[in-house]
Amino acid sequence: MVHISDGVLPMAMLAAGFGLTAIFLIYSLRGLQAEEIPKISMITAALFVASLVHFPVGPTSVHLILNGLAGIMLGRRAYAGVFVSLTLQAIFFSHGGLTALGVNTFNIGIPAFFAWQIFEHRGGLDRPKREAVFGGLAAGIAVLSSAIFVSLELLATGEAFQEISILVIAAHLPVILIETLVTGAVAGFLARVMPQMLVSGKQNAMNAH
Repeated sequence: MVHISDGVLPMAMLAAGFGLTAIFLIYSLRGLQAEEIPKISMITAALFVASLVHFPVGPTSVHLILNGLAGIMLGRRAYAGVFVSLTLQAIFFSHGGLTALGVNTFNIGIPAFFAWQIFEHRGGLDRPKREAVFGGLAAGIAVLSSAIFVSLELLATGEAFQEISILVIAAHLPVILIETLVTGAVAGFLARVMPQMLVSGKQNAMNAH
């Protein structure tokens, strides 16, 4: 359960989520170029579809998140992609809810930034496997970070969600493994056949102006 439903968190936390999401959306979209939109749309669609398939685990459920993949392919644009995908899920499927949209975007979008920054350090490794290694590492840390964010937020609400907050992290351990392997394989494949699909630090810096 990386998506927090309406009515779970206090109003102050929900308001903070919207405030932070507004700030990060401005940063994410600054300097957006028209030629970037098709790539952003493709990854946004993948985020939308992946999160709709749930696997029940006790009183909660888990699903693929793909925020690590978004981070290594979109860089800072990933936050905008996460926001759009979660908005559509909330509107059409009541997945997560609208009042928790800011918090949910933060929980998934900020770890996508983590993945982006981790992947940017791949230059320190020999070329043949560096994208696969750093792509997998970025994805694993992104999913783990999302689970930790949700767990901490649930803990902050009081003892009622204490057990679930622990279960959230435990339940996502298989997801971490799966996304590490899948994203690493995708990153390695793209590095060989279509390297322009992976995020470029230089490109992100240019688009920031």
